[in-house]
Amino acid sequence: MATPEENNQLVIAPESTPETQPNKRRKKKSIVWEHFTIENVSPGCRRASCNQCKQSFAYSTGSKVAGTSHLKRHIAKGTCPALLRNQTPFTPGMNGNGSMSDPPKRRYRSPSSAYISFDSDRCRHEIARMMIMHDYPLHMVEHSGFLAFVQNLQPRFDMVSFNTVQGDCVATYLREKQNIMKFVEGMPGRVCLTLDMWTSSQSLGYVFITGHFIDSDWRPQSRILNVVMEPYPDSDMAISHAVACCLSDWSLEGKLFSITFNHPVGEPGRENLRSLLCVKDPLIINGQLMIGNCSARILSSIAKDVLWAGREIIKKIRDSIKYVKTSESHEEKFLELKQQLQVPSEKSLSLDNRTQWNSTFQMLVAASELKEVFSCLDTSDPDYKEAPSMEDWKQIEIICTYLKPLFDAANVLTSRNNATPITFFHELWKIHELSRAVASEDPFMGSLAKLMREKIDKYLKDCSLALAIAVVMDPRFKMKLVQFRFSKIFGDEAPLYVKIVDDGLHELFLEYVALPLPLTPTYAEDGNFENMKTEDNQGTLLSDHGLTDFDMYIMETTSQNTRSELDQYLEESLLPRLQELDLLDWWKMNKLKYPTLSKLARDILTIQVSTADPDSVFDTEIKELDSYRSSLRPETVEALVCAKDWLQYGSAAPAEISSAIVKVGS
Repeated sequence: MATPEENNQLVIAPESTPETQPNKRRKKKSIVWEHFTIENVSPGCRRASCNQCKQSFAYSTGSKVAGTSHLKRHIAKGTCPALLRNQTPFTPGMNGNGSMSDPPKRRYRSPSSAYISFDSDRCRHEIARMMIMHDYPLHMVEHSGFLAFVQNLQPRFDMVSFNTVQGDCVATYLREKQNIMKFVEGMPGRVCLTLDMWTSSQSLGYVFITGHFIDSDWRPQSRILNVVMEPYPDSDMAISHAVACCLSDWSLEGKLFSITFNHPVGEPGRENLRSLLCVKDPLIINGQLMIGNCSARILSSIAKDVLWAGREIIKKIRDSIKYVKTSESHEEKFLELKQQLQVPSEKSLSLDNRTQWNSTFQMLVAASELKEVFSCLDTSDPDYKEAPSMEDWKQIEIICTYLKPLFDAANVLTSRNNATPITFFHELWKIHELSRAVASEDPFMGSLAKLMREKIDKYLKDCSLALAIAVVMDPRFKMKLVQFRFSKIFGDEAPLYVKIVDDGLHELFLEYVALPLPLTPTYAEDGNFENMKTEDNQGTLLSDHGLTDFDMYIMETTSQNTRSELDQYLEESLLPRLQELDLLDWWKMNKLKYPTLSKLARDILTIQVSTADPDSVFDTEIKELDSYRSSLRPETVEALVCAKDWLQYGSAAPAEISSAIVKVGS
């Protein structure tokens, strides 16, 4: 019997002549020979025997050689019964006994080689990522169909349990959190938080907390930071407790600028939040920017009021559309009438989703444009008995008139780039104007206008400062637009509200002036301050000569004798409104001219007017955590939600995955 060692030797005849070529046996390069032994079973017939299971395979008969493909399949595809029993992954460098041999010599294999190292820890990591990224239920790893699929795909993989995959998901979350913490710590400005309260079938509240900030390249960033379970979401302590958890978890004490939330909070709850921030964070202008109401929730609330006022008429429209859409013959008749009447509308009928008020608005708009077809259907189809009257259609048009500015304003919020306080301020103005321009002779129109005006006026009074100071940071508007709009909104009280904005802005600017800033804030912010000190090999900074007190004196005397950056900015002419202006780019370009004011502008432009995701701006109800998620541990829910958000920005390298495994009980 020949051994692999003997087969791998280069055999040369003792003597050779030009007439007789040397008898060479090529060195076997295939890695399968680490797992097979060639046996001579008869003259001219050799077979390959597996070192694990001793099963033999055809190798050569006479001059014909069978090759090694079938031997590779036996080992690499997991069909060797001995390997399956021992669960020993086949990897290059493993000898026939299943233990690691000396480092293998260089192999020459084609790129299509089937020998791929199997890493069970890597597989577990990828399963956890899959669960996180696609919201799959963690119990899926125990489903019989999934088990059969994985076993057929890779029999050597030791299937994981629910507890194991839950721990792996938490481990992924913790690994990604380290990167996010470094990312947040590197933000040059303050953080604005949005709190989105979800409910559950168990009446538990889940507060989704998202941090918003501007990075060193002056680009807006946002990350979900926490999901805090609140057993009593309607209590006065719920919001303040969630904020306290976030501040502590991410070390944001002293870095908070504003808070926007979508959950109704009474005055006791607001006072608790102010008290917390007074301890945890210096109050920016007495906390006036710390409390904000979600604009998407306000718009949805007004839209629901308008739809409720016309609910009976809207039901007629919905039933009429249902009559047409649920019968193929009715729809064909409707389209035939539309063509005969030559109605120019290109809109098609569709039933609304009552959990999204925009779908009801779009349903009414489409029906209104096709009202002539419905009227003709009423006279030509005796089975159609729900035709709205002309008075009904008039009221539908009124409802659409009031929903249109709400719809436009909410559409602004569906775009993260456009959902700024400045843009929303312009949209609010349109809604306010519509609510004021009402013909009092029409009682239905008057009732809708009253509903809209009361809520819009309250929102403007509560959030006027945060919205207005953002408008002031736009060099195309500054205080001029605030003065003009407030005179229309607040009438005789406008000077009072303008003064609140002016005083608040100056007080805020003074707080930023008083912040401990380096002597070269612009360079330090861009990370070049240290480089400036090390690259200057021929001299030293003036501060090294003990002139720090002199620098302070210059700052104090200069501030006394010249206008502040803020006053200088406000007194300069407005920029023309000829084209779109990227405000963050503008302030980035002017940070040398306004070193302190640019930092204030950066934080002001980070303020969020909405807590809703783009796909939930039109929701009519509070979002509810599904029954499966709410059955998980709160820590697991937080890990799944946050990690999914973070993974879309790139993943941390899974180095030493096995060391990051976390065990979590059920």
